[in-house]
Amino acid sequence: MIGIIDYKAGNAPSVLSAVTHLGYEAELVSRPDRLMEMTHIIMPGVGSAGATMSSLRELDLIDVLREVILESKAMFLGVCVGMQILFEYSEEDDTVCLGLLPGQVVSFNRQRVRVPQMGWNKVHFIKDLSHRTEDDYFYFVNSFYAVPENDSHIWGIAENDGPFTAAVYKDNIFGTQFHIEKSGEAGLELLNAFLTLERGEPLC
Repeated sequence: MIGIIDYKAGNAPSVLSAVTHLGYEAELVSRPDRLMEMTHIIMPGVGSAGATMSSLRELDLIDVLREVILESKAMFLGVCVGMQILFEYSEEDDTVCLGLLPGQVVSFNRQRVRVPQMGWNKVHFIKDLSHRTEDDYFYFVNSFYAVPENDSHIWGIAENDGPFTAAVYKDNIFGTQFHIEKSGEAGLELLNAFLTLERGEPLC
């Protein structure tokens, strides 16, 4: 079953719409017990890192998220802020995050680029993953970006005053800084590739 985490700061309904458009059954999830039953989990992203972590804490989802991802090996996709909170720390709101991937989230240089970055940007996929190897344009709305400690976790990069991490991948954990649900056919193709993966199945 596909679960889309429904929290105050998220845009879960639009992600649900994209998933059902592809022909899958999915539901909005906000209870720990129900989250444990999901084979695929999507964490949507709108808002700040601090607000997102606060919402997850209020819903008592933080510990169960770590358990279902790290121990049960459910397939997990974090989108925008949902990707950023995979890391250990975010400069946004001085936030301690989930710590599922080593690294931190930092701000774009506001003296050199317009913040937030808003619009279409080309992503170069640097890992040879079978479901997505071609560069394409995806839709971004972000003022912060992830700096993984381990370069092997970087899946895709884009340019905004230099290269930045646009997508990450490790085992059953995926993240896209861009809004996969708002990125047209390219986004739907990538979303479909994620949803077709079986638990424990490698992407490449």
